[in-house]
Amino acid sequence: MSITRARRSTDAIERLYISMRHLFHRGVYRPSGSPGKILRNLLFELEPEIYGSMTDPNKVELNGLMYVLDRLPDGIVETPFICFTSDEGYDRSIFTPIIPSKRRRFCYRIDENQMNIEISRGRSEIYDILTHLTFLFNEADKIRNRAYDNQTLTKNRTWEVIEEIVLANKELTRKEREVAIMHLATILGRTFEETQTLHEYFSTPDDKDKFFKTIYWMGYTSQQDKIGTKKREITFTSTLRETIGHHMIGEKWANAIKEVLAENNLQEKNIHIISANMHSVSNMLFAHDALKKKYKDDSVAIYEDLSAANNKVMREQLHEFAQANGLVYIKDKSGTNINVQVIDLGKADLTNSAFAYAKDKQNDVIIVMDYAFGEQAFEAMDELLKPYKAGDDSFKMNVKSVSIMGKAGILEGVKGDIMIATAHVFEGTTDNYYFHNELSAEDFKDSGLGVYEGPMISVLGTSLQNKDVLEYFKNSSFQAIGLEMEGVHYHKAIQVASKIRHHIDNDVKVMYAYYASDNPLETGSTLASGGLGLTGVKPTYLITQKIIEKIIK
Repeated sequence: MSITRARRSTDAIERLYISMRHLFHRGVYRPSGSPGKILRNLLFELEPEIYGSMTDPNKVELNGLMYVLDRLPDGIVETPFICFTSDEGYDRSIFTPIIPSKRRRFCYRIDENQMNIEISRGRSEIYDILTHLTFLFNEADKIRNRAYDNQTLTKNRTWEVIEEIVLANKELTRKEREVAIMHLATILGRTFEETQTLHEYFSTPDDKDKFFKTIYWMGYTSQQDKIGTKKREITFTSTLRETIGHHMIGEKWANAIKEVLAENNLQEKNIHIISANMHSVSNMLFAHDALKKKYKDDSVAIYEDLSAANNKVMREQLHEFAQANGLVYIKDKSGTNINVQVIDLGKADLTNSAFAYAKDKQNDVIIVMDYAFGEQAFEAMDELLKPYKAGDDSFKMNVKSVSIMGKAGILEGVKGDIMIATAHVFEGTTDNYYFHNELSAEDFKDSGLGVYEGPMISVLGTSLQNKDVLEYFKNSSFQAIGLEMEGVHYHKAIQVASKIRHHIDNDVKVMYAYYASDNPLETGSTLASGGLGLTGVKPTYLITQKIIEKIIK
């Protein structure tokens, strides 16, 4: 029975993506119309773990709401019209970009009714946002159903209290605020404590009662849609539909990196590419010298200090030192939102680092690229591995290794554990990529963390997974250890570059390691339950250290 359910869920994921692709090419749809209902029904059938109680008509899903709103632009609950665009010059206009707190994407509030979202990461980003919007509209409709009488369309007394607070925009006393939270809990179908927790989460120094406004505008725009005053609508510009998938942004991004290599005479050196965050590699190489503080060599305390939110000055000091000792920082201007560090190990003094044994690294360069998103990983890596042409000059990328380190969902274990991939299997297709990983579980045997080795599933979207699908991948002959979104796309680019196009040597080394950001099979441990915090510091730096050790050796 579980396998049948898993197959139905997999089928729902595939149909959801086919439907979203159709709507994208169509160019416009209404969430309350037939296309929107198809997307919503498929999500209901799938019941993704991250969206919790989405299918319960009497409860608004708070953790899912928190997760989604962190990844959508501030103010989107107020705008019935949402337009997906490519890079069409808004950054050179009077519009101020709005960047969500948990996603680097540029969004623009055009007027009181319209929000534009700039797509630079390919189809995966479109599908991710559409899935979040479908969830958001569903929860908005729940709020509307509890705030208005469906027959007379009149507001109930509880909703009038919330509306008065939002429209008056006055400073509330503690008593007034808690009375309002009590009323809001009734609207949401949640407890006072649950509602108060979300109210505190969304509170900002400038707007302590932001959560009241969020819920009010969700219900209001849903009601306007229902009565036909302002029908919610999602559109895709013709420019976006014409340019998606053509690598125009990725090519611009890759060329900027190759220009830096050429300008610094690094193009003929051994190149090691690492997809990771923008801090762990440079921290491991430069922190001890830059900060001149005493830490034990095997301690992660120095990296925990650097990760602390109040240590901005410490991080800036390290960044300045690194740039004076072989690091070139390339802030993205292409629209990929993938920043890059180029580190010339020949200029780096490793005496006081964890790699003091390395005597001669004059001929090695590390390119650290920030995380890509889903299908964007193929575009970025494919373009980066191509030879660089500038006028009559051309040079082949002398790539010796490609390493992928990232966060992933784990299927057996807990947050902070480590996963070593032996293959990537692409969900919903017959595509699979087997490779020899230069990293192994043996490398982390003394880490004190859980270490798992096996196939990883590259999923179409993390927000679409449910327990049936994940348990199938875990317990069937796949025996998968985790799920992520980029592995297949990275390795496809590596194979195309090395085996087919011969842009790089066939013997390029690959390293894949992930640390667990969540366990979607455990209640309360999904991505919607919150971030890793300092739990992620130890596995991040253990993996970073092993990757650099392999590069140096």
